Amino acid sequence: MGSPASDTVLAFEDVCLSFGGECVLNEITFSVRRGDTLVIQGAAASGKTLILKLSLGLIRPTRGRIVVFGEDVTAYSDSQWNDIRARIGVLFQEGGLFDSLTVEENVAYPLLNQKREPLSEEEVRRRVQESLDFVELGHTLDKLPSELSGGMRRRVGIARAIVTQPELLLYDSPTAGLDPITANTIMALIVKGRDVHHATTVMVTHRHQDGEILERYRYDDALGRLVPAEPGATRTRYMVLREGRIVFLGTPAEFDACKDPYVAKFASR
Repeated sequence: MGSPASDTVLAFEDVCLSFGGECVLNEITFSVRRGDTLVIQGAAASGKTLILKLSLGLIRPTRGRIVVFGEDVTAYSDSQWNDIRARIGVLFQEGGLFDSLTVEENVAYPLLNQKREPLSEEEVRRRVQESLDFVELGHTLDKLPSELSGGMRRRVGIARAIVTQPELLLYDSPTAGLDPITANTIMALIVKGRDVHHATTVMVTHRHQDGEILERYRYDDALGRLVPAEPGATRTRYMVLREGRIVFLGTPAEFDACKDPYVAKFASR
């Protein structure tokens, strides 16, 4: 795969996925090293979200091999996946919050439902407060998701994704349906979460601006804000899917220079 196995956080090797005899992912091969950022783009129904679901063990590949944190998880059972999932943070589309739980209960959920590191009630509350403070929503503990704006719900989703201090963060269309200003706020928080926790980041998105923010900015802890990154410093790559196949995988410069008309639709022009 081009990088040492110990340094590879996520790898797909010739992965195929079929539903009812129809192939929806075909010969997917890529790897993501520790600290890398991978931005996945493509038309609707091209298979982007399926890659995230396979990476979480929510669905199984029809053929091929998936390696997460150096473990071949291709044939893992749900119980075997539990310890792996405890090391992964995920933000589902629309935030994926539980409507009947408070903000505090939503963010605490991953901590209470993982067996890798049993925590005291006091430690759970401390981590929840810390994660909500991180996304500047520390005052919303007792609120229900229905009492929050769409952008605030997405920020709570980020707090829930990072509360376990995961090594791998998966984001599924984190800015979908948000106005441009709110979307940029969400992206700034995703960059902050990546850089403060040194997390490997995989993001599905429809907005080329989202990829550009991940690629071109880093979070400066001393200044408490995003600053421009040196070219290549964020180790960002782009992957473009078309009808279940990878039609582009490369660096930002290669992405912008790609002459393929389909790929060019997703690159910044």
